[in-house]
Amino acid sequence: MKRKSYSLLLITIVFFACENKYYTVEDFPEVEKIDAHYHVYTNNNSSLEQAANDNFKLFAINTYSGGCERVVTAHQWLKELGEEKPDEFAYSATFCLDGWDDPAWVDNTISWIEQCVADGANSVKVWKNIGMEYRDKDSVLIMIDDPKFDLIFEYLAKNNIPLVGHLGEPKNCWLPADEMTTKNDSSYFSRHPEYHMYLHPEFPSYEEQMAARDRMLEKNPDLVFIGCHLASLEWSVDALAEFLDRFPNASVDMAARLGQVFYQTRDDREKVRKFFVDYQDRLMYGTDVIDSGQEKEAFQKELHQTWLHDWEFLVTDKTMSSSLIEGDFQGLKLPKEVINKIYTENFKKWYKTF
Repeated sequence: MKRKSYSLLLITIVFFACENKYYTVEDFPEVEKIDAHYHVYTNNNSSLEQAANDNFKLFAINTYSGGCERVVTAHQWLKELGEEKPDEFAYSATFCLDGWDDPAWVDNTISWIEQCVADGANSVKVWKNIGMEYRDKDSVLIMIDDPKFDLIFEYLAKNNIPLVGHLGEPKNCWLPADEMTTKNDSSYFSRHPEYHMYLHPEFPSYEEQMAARDRMLEKNPDLVFIGCHLASLEWSVDALAEFLDRFPNASVDMAARLGQVFYQTRDDREKVRKFFVDYQDRLMYGTDVIDSGQEKEAFQKELHQTWLHDWEFLVTDKTMSSSLIEGDFQGLKLPKEVINKIYTENFKKWYKTF
């Protein structure tokens, strides 16, 4: 009888020890988290209030879209928030391509970056309009490996300033809308046909976009690079693993690309889970949510639901669904140590902030 009781006790201890390796949905408000890819384009935002409720810190990325005036205005808002909430809020700088053909453009851009970093920015963002929109005086499309960027990226590497890169687009961008693998992609490119490259065969291909990025990284081996949106390799964890193996100074955030992760998980959960475990030091959680002063209550509710749904996917093995893809999929149930890295530790390591 005693032996039976002892065996039962041992099984119970082993069970709870195994379960203690994982978080639950109920742990969500108690665990410190960072949204490593966020946008604030208002001086009256409601993000930080919800972030405090859900135990998040925010990293806001300034992006060169909408013109240089917007870049400068957004930087001022971000600077003010950073000064007001330094323990809860951090942000990136970005730069404009206006004046590209002016011989002083490089020096002026480095001066602007210096000012932004002095103001509190911890990194510099480049966006997809490099390679998809801006042209020089001869109407040649400017790519990210253009030699004119070399001195800027050398400056960043020398001063240990990470380059945050949204370069190229999801591979779906080069497909017809009805062949895209996720609904968020088909919806986005339907609303933004100017960036739907399937409609613009005169622009560089997906492979050419990725090759230009990789050539830039080869030229700058000391540059710390954070690839936004799974480095536009969201379609394949195998391709993403090859990229991370090739460039040891690179990491990625998963902002706005969890739909692609859901899609791959639906078809081969164990492969996706193994990737997250194997590359746990190179992944950061992010959403790409934009706070532009929307109606407060609805915005905060949607933000909370997004954060909670993603948490459930990463920490449990529940069968789930998403408006982003067709079909059900099972959560990854990653160990606590992996979750802690994805949500906080990797951000602190790669951005040296918080």
